[in-house]
Amino acid sequence: MEKKQNQPWWGLAFVWAGALVSIPSIILGGTLVAGMTFSKTLLTALVGYSLVVVIMIFQGMQSSDLGQPTVKAAEYAFGKKGSQRVISLLITIGCLGWFGIQANVAGASFVKLLQSFNITIPVWFADVLWGVIMVATAIYGIKAVRWLTYIAVPYLIIVVIYGLFVALHTTSWQSLLSYQPQTTMSFASGLTTTLGGFALGAVIAGDYSQYTAKRSDVVKAAIFGVIPAGVLMIAVGAILAIAYHSNDISTLFVRVATPIVGGLALVLATWKVNVINAFSGGIAFNNLFGIPQKYQKVMVFGVGMVGTVLAIVGIMNYFEPAMSLLGAMVPPAAGVMCATYWVINKGKVDAEAVVPDYKWIGIVSWVLGAVIAAVPVVLSFFPQAPHFAINPLTGIVVSLVAYLVLHKFAGNAETEEVEA
Repeated sequence: MEKKQNQPWWGLAFVWAGALVSIPSIILGGTLVAGMTFSKTLLTALVGYSLVVVIMIFQGMQSSDLGQPTVKAAEYAFGKKGSQRVISLLITIGCLGWFGIQANVAGASFVKLLQSFNITIPVWFADVLWGVIMVATAIYGIKAVRWLTYIAVPYLIIVVIYGLFVALHTTSWQSLLSYQPQTTMSFASGLTTTLGGFALGAVIAGDYSQYTAKRSDVVKAAIFGVIPAGVLMIAVGAILAIAYHSNDISTLFVRVATPIVGGLALVLATWKVNVINAFSGGIAFNNLFGIPQKYQKVMVFGVGMVGTVLAIVGIMNYFEPAMSLLGAMVPPAAGVMCATYWVINKGKVDAEAVVPDYKWIGIVSWVLGAVIAAVPVVLSFFPQAPHFAINPLTGIVVSLVAYLVLHKFAGNAETEEVEA
């Protein structure tokens, strides 16, 4: 069957830009500016999303060459079963974390919305309520995502533009440029947090670029779709946080407009995204453990409920470390794929046969890079432990080099067993 690769580069750019016009991007801007000056926040956003774009280009071009999604392209690096497990694990972790964060935002926003009517409910109850609503929508009303998108996205954009307009009329550029945070975040930590915000999207970029015919189109789409949108949304989040003296997203939106207008914007936006998180997470969980498709709705429910528990325990309070962990664990998978396709296979389709089971040198290389990159993040959770930062590219480089070394000494033994 002939592959349908007729997606224009600007269409792909629009898809990637649309993914960044979101609540998490605004939260990220507020998180960065809480520990950095405004100019340093913009520089971090520019460098961070440039790193994201580099990953997306190599991941995207590979899928464009093959005309296949990420999970198929990753088979060269992890084997057929290994790819299914590794990519599914990353998607499951990402969807769980994001579901918890967005359900937390929806719950807190709903509480503030009800307070405008003199109704008080605990945040944990609101988290559970909206977690259940989001999961129910994912199970029984996936088509409702389209209508939620039609309503939520324009409404969110209008509220954000209004808030930005008010902020820039009450806060001068001089005030923004002279702003000094009360805490300090290192540039390396900021890069890792920024990378974590879109790390999963970067690694699975091939899911969207597989329909693009030319490598150059992938390059243009990544550069012009991701960097402007990403930097702009971080700038918006930072400006709103400085102008309204808060980086708490629910409090921020209440101050941007009114509790009803702002709260409704957050509830609708997070509802729309979390339906996708629950649905995609359920599918990934099925693939991860080889569960029959007939249990897909059960898995969607399970992912949503685990994400809701994360919301109840306050995962939003750990947004920065959660993003840092994603920024550490996810990108090394791209390092392994890059080593296989671009270094060993020299960017040639079908230059190496696919191992039908697990390609352990790929899995071990990814784990090694992920662990090394994650150690500083985990140590930061413990005040008494030694703290140090590493370059966010370290995990990618470690996995790439580890794969090349292991391939040289053990690769032949694994590639003997290939598909007929």
